[in-house]
Amino acid sequence: MVAESVMPRQPASMAAPSTPTAEEWAFASTYKLKNSKGYRHTWGQQVRSMMDTAVEGPDQGMVRFRIEIAPDGSLTRLETLWSTSAVAERLARQAIGSMPQWPPTPTGKPLVFEKTISFSPFASDGPPLYKDDCLPDPPAFNNPFAWDGKSARMQVQARPVEKPDPQTLEDCLKQLPKDSIEAESARDQRLMDQWGWGSSKTGR
Repeated sequence: MVAESVMPRQPASMAAPSTPTAEEWAFASTYKLKNSKGYRHTWGQQVRSMMDTAVEGPDQGMVRFRIEIAPDGSLTRLETLWSTSAVAERLARQAIGSMPQWPPTPTGKPLVFEKTISFSPFASDGPPLYKDDCLPDPPAFNNPFAWDGKSARMQVQARPVEKPDPQTLEDCLKQLPKDSIEAESARDQRLMDQWGWGSSKTGR
């Protein structure tokens, strides 16, 4: 009996996303909520769109930057916080260095943020959801039983969740864009990845 030949598996790959359109940048340059969320996402998409196809293998990985953009849209700071791929960092920096000047920041102030660029066939930065952007951020978690070993023991009370003013909330909600199906799907995928609920577990 002749053994069947096994074809070598082709490495997985993911093409770079499309370059943000003028309409997407126009929205990003006016959306002020959540530290200019639309601008931060569009900036990341612009960078990744200039990094070509990601192929499974030793060059894939991620790089996280701390970025500061001046009010006029010019880059004033780019710091690598960490990287899992020297190739991903090099390609990302090349893309950032060759990009034209971005639109002015939405608030007219310097925009400082951190951003992870994924250069991998298994991860992509899907569009964000905007529907909860008018709600206040939940308070940061503080361990109520933490103790420095010196001061008197005191249980720290959790800060109550701030309730927005009804009229302010109503006015804010009118500004929100309609979330896309792609954004909803990206959110669901992130949750599945976070909790390890892959497609192989569906229906169990």
